[in-house]
Amino acid sequence: MAIVVKRPKLTFGEKIYLSSIAKGMLITMGHFWRALLGKGTVTMQYPEEKWDENLPEYYRGAPALVTDEQDRERCVACQLCEFICPPRAITILPEEIPSEDEWAKVEKRPRKFEIDMSRCIYCGFCQEVCPEQAIFLRKDYAITGTSRAEMVHDKDKLYEIGGVREGLVNKWNELK
Repeated sequence: MAIVVKRPKLTFGEKIYLSSIAKGMLITMGHFWRALLGKGTVTMQYPEEKWDENLPEYYRGAPALVTDEQDRERCVACQLCEFICPPRAITILPEEIPSEDEWAKVEKRPRKFEIDMSRCIYCGFCQEVCPEQAIFLRKDYAITGTSRAEMVHDKDKLYEIGGVREGLVNKWNELK
């Protein structure tokens, strides 16, 4: 059964949006006079002023890889982030850990890990799906480059900008 929603009847002034235009003009004139008298600014002068201290806690920025306290990579090349990435911005090429290595039980590590920042939509799916908490979204919003090649961050660049993350890493847990 359909529900009929009755629309309110608009007066002639509301139909021509005269009151809305007047309210908008008053706000604009108020900003104009405040700026003219030096009582405050509305715009942010971007390169000199940044949003860094005003970013909300839930802000999702650019993804980066992190290491643990002993500077070991957390990523196990499970490729979950690559599979869940909607724009296909992540590329992982896994390799096996040699059997003589102390951590051969882990089986894989990334030989190549790249994120194309020009394709990334900062959705946060890669961070949510990572079982080892190896990928995190930074509070960075100014990612620039002069070419498409500069916008593809490889494993070394991602570890450089990601830094160290403390906490349990299942990959290095001897009991697992």
